[in-house]
Amino acid sequence: MDPEEFSGPKEEKPVKPLTPEALAAFNAAQERTGVIYISRIPPGMRPTKVRHLMGQYGEIGRVYLQQEDAKRAYLRRKYTATKKAHFTEGWVEFKDKKVARRVAEMLNANTIGGKKGTRWRDDIWTMKYLPKFKWNMLTEQVAHEAELHMAKLRVELAQSKMEQRDYLKNVELARVLDKRAQRKREQGKEFELKPREKKKRQQDHECDGERRPSKKAKRDPPKVHAEADDDVQFNKVLSSVF
Repeated sequence: MDPEEFSGPKEEKPVKPLTPEALAAFNAAQERTGVIYISRIPPGMRPTKVRHLMGQYGEIGRVYLQQEDAKRAYLRRKYTATKKAHFTEGWVEFKDKKVARRVAEMLNANTIGGKKGTRWRDDIWTMKYLPKFKWNMLTEQVAHEAELHMAKLRVELAQSKMEQRDYLKNVELARVLDKRAQRKREQGKEFELKPREKKKRQQDHECDGERRPSKKAKRDPPKVHAEADDDVQFNKVLSSVF
């Protein structure tokens, strides 16, 4: 995650060896947490400000805000005076899911408020409590989206290389053809580009409507001839006896 998009707890505690009791306590604390989804972040609001505003209603764990699309950010920086990063949506983790549910129900579709003259006084919160949603699900989703984005970039890069190779090939072919045409003009001849003829495959499977004998037919002679030979030998034996 980008450091600008993530706002974690400010207190840094020393790392201690993990014990089964500590792991059980951590899992129990994670089960008690609740996550709020904010579908719209007011322009210019940063993760630290969201943490400050949400921290007035309960203990906050982690805050993550999603930056706007890169193309949209480029156009905004190019045609407007605002150069700082803008965020489109966000997630806020509360230590107690009951508090998270109450905060979402209380602040949704209400103004942010604050002192008169503040920047976001008249902006409206649009948020929703996500039941059975934990922070690890969000990290997995972000990692999956990043992987899809990288795969898309690789496909676009391969396509761009292919198009560039074809373009250079066509440029070289045009240069060769121009050189040949110029040589023909110097000799007083006209240069004509002849189309290539496709080679036709010769089909020898059938000749004059007769099929070739199969290998099995060659190996196995007809049974009629074998039976005729047996009859001749049998007649010879009978003539010798009688």
